[in-house]
Amino acid sequence: MLKASGAMAGATLFSRVLGMVRVMVYARFMGDGWVAGAFTFAFQIPNLFRRLLGEGALTAAFIPIFKEKEKNHGETEMWHAANAVISGLVIVASGLIAVVMLGLAIALSVHEFDASTGLMLRLLLVMFPYMLLVCIAAALMGMLNARGHFFIPAMGATMLNLVMITSVLWLAPQLGLNLPPEGRLPTQIFALAYGVLVAGVAQAAFQVPTLAREGFRYRWVSPWKNATVRLVATRMIPGTIGVAAFQLNVLLVQSLAFWINPQINASFEYAVRLMELPQGMFGISLATYLLTALSGLAIDKNYPEFRATLRHGIGSLVFVNFIAAALLLALAEPIMRLLFERGQFTAESTGRAAFALACLAPGLVAFSTVNVLARAFFALGDTKTPMKISLVCLALNLMLSAILIVPLKQGGLGIANTLTSVCNVALLLFALRKKLGQLEMASLRATLRPLGLAALLGCVVAWCAWTSWDQWLGHATLALKLGAVFVPAAIAGGSYGLLALLCKIPAAKEMAAFALAKFRR
Repeated sequence: MLKASGAMAGATLFSRVLGMVRVMVYARFMGDGWVAGAFTFAFQIPNLFRRLLGEGALTAAFIPIFKEKEKNHGETEMWHAANAVISGLVIVASGLIAVVMLGLAIALSVHEFDASTGLMLRLLLVMFPYMLLVCIAAALMGMLNARGHFFIPAMGATMLNLVMITSVLWLAPQLGLNLPPEGRLPTQIFALAYGVLVAGVAQAAFQVPTLAREGFRYRWVSPWKNATVRLVATRMIPGTIGVAAFQLNVLLVQSLAFWINPQINASFEYAVRLMELPQGMFGISLATYLLTALSGLAIDKNYPEFRATLRHGIGSLVFVNFIAAALLLALAEPIMRLLFERGQFTAESTGRAAFALACLAPGLVAFSTVNVLARAFFALGDTKTPMKISLVCLALNLMLSAILIVPLKQGGLGIANTLTSVCNVALLLFALRKKLGQLEMASLRATLRPLGLAALLGCVVAWCAWTSWDQWLGHATLALKLGAVFVPAAIAGGSYGLLALLCKIPAAKEMAAFALAKFRR
C-alpha cells in the first residue's frame, strides 16, 4: 500500500507543487478582485468535472467493472468494455456541452449583465468544452490505475499545469496591449481560459502512450444498449454526489459567495488550493490505490482482509493529515504571504485568504477520509448510500454557509465546509459498519487521542515559533519569509513524528521503517 500510493503521491506532489506555482502566477497576475472572482467561478464549473471524474465517480464506478472484466472475461472483453465507456462519454459530454454553450450564447445576446457576471459567463462559454477533455482523461486514468500504473496518471496533471502557466506568462501579455491599464486585466484574463482548453488536450494525450503499450487501441463501440455502459452509468450517477461532497460543496458555496461579493470567491479559492496540496498528495493518492485493492478483495469476498486494508489506509491517512492540518492552521498567514503576496495580491489579500485557510484546515482529515470511505462503498458495488449521505451533508453545508458567510465572509465558508465534512465522515462510518457488520476499528480509535494531542502540540509549537520569528526577524525578504514557514514547520513536524513514535503509533512505525528501508537501498 505504501509503495503504490507512495509512488503516486510522489507524482501527485510534483504536479500539485507545479499546480501551486500556477496558482502563485495567477495570484500575481489577477490578485483577489472581481476579475479574479469571475474567472475562479467560471473555471470552477468545468473543473468540477475533473474533480468528480478524474478523482472520483467515473474511476470509482469503472475500475471495479474493468477489473472484473479482466479477471473473468479476459483482456479482449476488458478493452471492448473500455471503448464502449469512452464512446458513451463522448456522446453524453458533447451533448451537454452543446446545450450549455447554446444557452450561454443566447443569455449573453438577449440580456445585459453587470460587469462581473457578464465576464464570468463569457469565460465559461470559452472553457466549458474542457468538460469533454477531462472526461476522456479520467477514463484513461482509471484504466491505467486498474492496470497497476499510478505514477503516469498522476503526472498527467503536470502537463495541465505547464500549459496553464504558459498561458499567463506568454499568451496573456499578447492581449489588450493597446488598452488602458484598467481595461487590460478583463481582456487578458481570456488567455487563461484558452489555456484551460489546451491543457485539457495535453492531459488526455499524456496518458495514451502508456495505455498503448498495455495493448489498448481505441475503437468506436456503440454505447447504446451496452451492458457495461449501463452498469457504469448506474453506479456513476449517484457516485458523482457520493464521492465528491467536498467538491460539490465548494461549487455551491462559491455560487453563493459570487452573488454576495466576487472577492469572497477569489479569497476562498486560494485557501482551497492550498488545502488540496496535502489532500491530493496523500488523501487522493491513497484513496485511488485503495479502490483497486478493495475492489479485488470484494470480488473474492475476502472481507476480513477488506477491513484490515481499509483500517490500515485510514490509519496512515490520519497520521499524515493530522500534522498537515495543524501546520496549515498555525502557519496560514506566513504560508499565504510566502506563496502569493506579490503583484496584484496585496497584504490585505493575504489576510483574507489566510483567514479562510485557518477555518478550512481543521477539516483536512475529514475531507480526505470521505474520499477513502466512499471508495470502500464503491468497491462493494454500493453507490447509493454515499449519495444519500452527501445529499444530507450538502443541505447542511448550504444552510451553514448562508448563516456564516455574511458575518465571517470567506471564513464562514471554511467553517461550514469543515463541519459538513466531519458530519459526512460520521455518517459514512455508521453506514459502513451496518453494511459489513463490524469495522474492527478499535486499534485505530486507540491511536486518535495520542495523535490528536501530538498534533495540538505541534500546532502550538508552530504558532509560537512563527510569532517569535516574526517579532524578532520579520518578513521583509524572501529568505525571512521562507524561514517563517519552514523553521516552525520543521520544529513542529519533528516534535509530532517523535511523539507518534514514542506512543508506538502503528502508521508512524510503518512509515519510518518504509523510509529507512528506501534510504538504506
